[in-house]
Amino acid sequence: MALYLIGDVQGCNSALQRLLDEISFSPSRDTLFLLGDLVNRGPDSADVVRRLMGYGTAAQCLLGNHDLHLLAIAYGARQPSRHDTLNGILDAPDRQAMLDWLRWQRMAILEQVAGHDVLMVHAGVLPSWTATQTMALAMEVESVLRSAALGDFLQHMYDDQPDHWDEALTGTARWRVIVNALTRLRFCTPTGHMEFGTTGGLDAAPAGYLPWFEVPGRQTSGVMLAFGHWSTLGWLGRANVLSLDTGCVWGGALSALRLESVNGQLQQQLIQVKCQQAQKPG
Repeated sequence: MALYLIGDVQGCNSALQRLLDEISFSPSRDTLFLLGDLVNRGPDSADVVRRLMGYGTAAQCLLGNHDLHLLAIAYGARQPSRHDTLNGILDAPDRQAMLDWLRWQRMAILEQVAGHDVLMVHAGVLPSWTATQTMALAMEVESVLRSAALGDFLQHMYDDQPDHWDEALTGTARWRVIVNALTRLRFCTPTGHMEFGTTGGLDAAPAGYLPWFEVPGRQTSGVMLAFGHWSTLGWLGRANVLSLDTGCVWGGALSALRLESVNGQLQQQLIQVKCQQAQKPG
């Protein structure tokens, strides 16, 4: 039995198949944790979703910004962009089944492996949030996504403000901050003010900002934190920071990190397959 963390698939079903073949994945034995952006930009988003649906509880999935973008288009809250490749889902006879399945995926996951807490998000965690608080806030948004309030929330989800967390926030503004942190965050200030315009690597931080996981005093620093979203960062394997978006859709690689308890110790193994470029940056 093994647990695998997998970075952004983005509709690249053939690469996902090759990765699963490489790790000899068995849904009766192993568990996949996909870190969001299951769909879009790649050629086979519908096949990716159908595959993961078919794995049942052997595939635990996070929602990323592209997955929420699909829901926003499907529910009339957003227009498709010229780079979207979502028609395979939007025009499918089983469209509603796929959308309903996406609505029931997670915004954050907290697992324990060999005595280590592993917190998984698509993009980031604000420095003031503990792992427990992150899970509670994620569940607030999950409840909205599964409710009759979904359409109204999606209409108001796209905004960069408020740009920081305040426990006094309520309603749409509160949920928007949670979504932006969990699915869009790369850089923030030491006080947790988020910045969304910069998409470069670690050395691209605007003045006064830091990569969110390098903020001093971050409340989740004692937890192993795994995320995707940041393809220009690529693979990063620090003691408690695991970045797994290695740019499959851009012609990079699709990555899986095997986590396994061996004699009570947490063992890690990175497995990657090369990807055919499906989109060009820009």
